[in-house]
Amino acid sequence: MVTARFWVASAARVAARPALWPVALRQARRIARPGWGRRPPFLPLPDRAYLRYRLETQYGPGGVPRPDDVVEYLRWCSETERYAAGDRGKPREGGAAGR
Repeated sequence: MVTARFWVASAARVAARPALWPVALRQARRIARPGWGRRPPFLPLPDRAYLRYRLETQYGPGGVPRPDDVVEYLRWCSETERYAAGDRGKPREGGAAGR
């Protein structure tokens, strides 16, 4: 499972990229446990079973994600959102599709 160090390093990488802040907030809202604001710790955290499942399907049993993977995932989400919204032009420079 991921550690607090992973989350801090991931947050620092996202914080250094203001263009990713809106998509990071949208993704946090999408994966947050239902009713997160009514139960401690009152943070929009994903359900542990869901997070465990997603990490295992991405990295395999015992796999360890890298903080840079969070940045790449958010870039991919951003590009996917743009495409779904009808902006099907050339991907933005530095986007996941351009790598």
